[in-house]
Amino acid sequence: MARIREYVCAECGARYNKWSGRCDACGAWNSIAEEAPLAAGPGRGSASGGRGKPVQLLDLATEEAAPPRTCSGMDELDRVLGGGLVPASAILVGGDPGIGKSTLLLQAAAEFAGAGLSVVYVSGEEASAQVRMRAQRLGLGRAPVRLAAETGLTDILATLDRERPDLAIIDSIQTMWSDRVEAAPGSVSQVRAAAHELVSFAKRRGTAVVLVGHVTKEGQIAGPRVVEHMVDTVLYFEGERGHQFRILRAVKNRFGPADEIGVFEMTGAGLTQVPNPSALFLSDREVRSPGAVVFAGVEGTRPLLVEFQALVAPSPTPQARRTVVGWDGGRLAMILAVLEARCAIPFAGLDVYLNVAGGLRVSEPAADLAVAAALLSAREDVALPADMVVFGEISLSGALRPVGQTENRLKEAQKLGFSQAALPERSSGSVPAGVTLRRVSDLTEFVGEMFGAG
Repeated sequence: MARIREYVCAECGARYNKWSGRCDACGAWNSIAEEAPLAAGPGRGSASGGRGKPVQLLDLATEEAAPPRTCSGMDELDRVLGGGLVPASAILVGGDPGIGKSTLLLQAAAEFAGAGLSVVYVSGEEASAQVRMRAQRLGLGRAPVRLAAETGLTDILATLDRERPDLAIIDSIQTMWSDRVEAAPGSVSQVRAAAHELVSFAKRRGTAVVLVGHVTKEGQIAGPRVVEHMVDTVLYFEGERGHQFRILRAVKNRFGPADEIGVFEMTGAGLTQVPNPSALFLSDREVRSPGAVVFAGVEGTRPLLVEFQALVAPSPTPQARRTVVGWDGGRLAMILAVLEARCAIPFAGLDVYLNVAGGLRVSEPAADLAVAAALLSAREDVALPADMVVFGEISLSGALRPVGQTENRLKEAQKLGFSQAALPERSSGSVPAGVTLRRVSDLTEFVGEMFGAG
């Protein structure tokens, strides 16, 4: 039987039955390449030794049903992983070049090795001497971590099968190549085959495997999306080059909550943990400033206070600018439209700049009211009270919708010295002592109460 040829776009993962110069799904040119079939399935047994034979869930031993986790001692990393490292798990870590992925994983490898795990760090981008030089700069020269510099997948699997480590770190998956796949390293076929073999090894031998993945210019992990479906956990290491803060965010986690974050600070001696990110994000905040509003948000299970900064100025050009850093530009356009349609506050002919202080990226809709308050404060040149936090979701009708975890948001605000909160009227939850609430039902009422306008 003739082999069926299949072609895959390296940018978006779209599949075709014939080659084309341009991908119809994402519009990329020269990104479609033939994908070779996987050489071997995950056979050869499984982590439970069942060779595919189903077993009753209740028949599993406690340690098989809920394998013990290993904590690294890095509380921020353990939080994102869901409480520690799970044996036989596969973790994919992505991030921009130079953001600190290798530094984070080298420090994590040293911490896990110090906790008693056998750790192997495989680098496909650096020589072992270069990795050791970086470890010495980070003060980890004596960490009991074994290093290897190799890109051949067959040799790496043979080494891991012989050493049987508890944790293997592969830096990076795009540099791995298999001699069973006729494609260049970094291609869709090679990345898919390498990820498949390494994830199968993790499940078969009980070794936790961490894969480092490059990202595209859109910020997504490069390669076929099937790699993200193969692994148990997908982490993104985020941050702005101009800021020292780094955010480790879980976007998928089979062993813990998704959207959990860990906060780190990049220093000359490596990454240091930030146990109280709210205080750090607000450390350089001015006492009273028009356009500055503190938002009480929640990232995963952690309440987090950040400052939204807005600037509204007359536009020197016929086409007004809308510039956003750290928030969704489409959401900003919606808030401006609601302010104009429901509150009769125009922004035509005005340049609007919005920024989230500290380099954090906020995605939850609860920030709508804080953004509207920052825009109005900048437009009217009126500063909100310095001890006030704002949160709430704005609907297209101008009504304010309640958001979850109100009590946790207010407790975090009270802990950092804030005594007032503006929030939707129907918000529920107990109120901490010393916090005064300003409940508003819609955006028009909020504008009239805060800025004295109808």
